[in-house]
Amino acid sequence: MSVAKIIEVSAASKTSVEDAVRSGIKKVAETVKGIQGAWVNETKVVTDGDGNIIEWRVNLRITFLVQ
Repeated sequence: MSVAKIIEVSAASKTSVEDAVRSGIKKVAETVKGIQGAWVNETKVVTDGDGNIIEWRVNLRITFLVQ
């Protein structure tokens, strides 16, 4: 029987949502082993005064197997 745990993290990128997801998972993988997948729970953008997107933010729910 496998047991999985889910943690929630936030990540950001100045280039794209995809880059924010990748950097969030990569950072978690530095300390957590057995990552099985992730859900993008929420997406947000930060804009400047002219309406240009300056940062993409995501909330991730990352699933990994408990050893």
